Amino acid sequence: MYYQPQDFKKQSTQSTNIPFMNSFLEPFKNSFVLKILLFLAMLFYNFVLNAQIDKNSDLYKTLKIKDSIIFEKTFNLCELEKLDSIIAKDFEFYHDVGGKQNREEFFKAIRNNICAKPGINKRNLVSNSLEVHQLKDNGTIYGAIQKGKHTFLQKTNGIFKTVGIADFTHLWILENKNWKLKRVLSYNHKPYSK
Repeated sequence: MYYQPQDFKKQSTQSTNIPFMNSFLEPFKNSFVLKILLFLAMLFYNFVLNAQIDKNSDLYKTLKIKDSIIFEKTFNLCELEKLDSIIAKDFEFYHDVGGKQNREEFFKAIRNNICAKPGINKRNLVSNSLEVHQLKDNGTIYGAIQKGKHTFLQKTNGIFKTVGIADFTHLWILENKNWKLKRVLSYNHKPYSK
């Protein structure tokens, strides 16, 4: 049925035909405080359901160590052998500027770009930006999403200068009791400004 705007207005201001609902809704119609409390309760409920895991949990600490292997050991120090054991065989890397890479292409890019001139580029995790969210199947953890922000520095005249900032999201999967990095999204790259 097609309603004209005036029909909708007329209909929406009418009370419901269910007496119980009218008495239930009456306090909400007249109380600004109750509306605010209801909004806050819904906001809190949503926050609790989507909350990241505790930063003191074993999973958070484990994946933070994995993050340091990827970036501190590999990106900053070019210790590529450390990366091999934590990258899944079907790994995929998605970059908003550099495109898509598989495992082999990812290793080659690090070797040829970052590690061709070691000590020139550096990555730092932005303090307090790291989050970890569990993935469960019937109550059993099978994976985790790790996300955060990081800055990129380049050495010029012997001094590191922050030149860029970006967001990252990592999909970790538990394979044979070992955490493997399966997917990486690297996005929102932009020049750094304070």
